[in-house]
Amino acid sequence: MSETEITSAMREQTGLNHLLGIHFTKLGADELEAVMPITPDLFQPFGLLHGGATIALLEAVASAGGELASDLDTEQPFGVEVSVRHRKPGKAGNVRGVARLAEKVPSSRAGYKQIWDVAAYDDEGDVISEGHVVVKVVPKAYLAQKEAEREAAKRP
Repeated sequence: MSETEITSAMREQTGLNHLLGIHFTKLGADELEAVMPITPDLFQPFGLLHGGATIALLEAVASAGGELASDLDTEQPFGVEVSVRHRKPGKAGNVRGVARLAEKVPSSRAGYKQIWDVAAYDDEGDVISEGHVVVKVVPKAYLAQKEAEREAAKRP
C-alpha cells in the first residue's frame, strides 16, 4: 500500500471524517480532493447542508495535504487557521472539497506555514464555500526542546 493509500484509508476510517462519510479521491503533495455525501444528518434546522460540515470537509483535505507536503519523520503539521465564506447552500448529492497548496511562508518562531486555498463544489460544479486553511509545520526537535523546557520548569 502506498503512502497516499495509507493516508486515505487512515483518514476515511476514523474520527470525524468517517462520521461525515468523507472519501478521498485525489491525494498529492500540492492538491487534494475528497467527496462527502449530503445527507439529512448533515442538515442545519432549515434543511440545508450545515456550513460546519462543509468546513470540516475543507479542513480535512487541507490537513491531509499538510501531512503529505511535510516530512513526518522530522516535522509535525498542525492546522492553525480556517477562513471560509459560504456562497451557496448544499441541498442534495455530494459536495467535493478541493485543497491546493498556494504557498509556504516562514513562521515567526519555528518551522513554516502552508497556506492552502480550499473550495467546496456541488454536483453541478458550483462553488458552495471557499477560503483558506493554514497548516503550521514545526520541527519535531523544536517540539521536544519545548517539552523538555516545560518539564524542567515544573521541577523545584
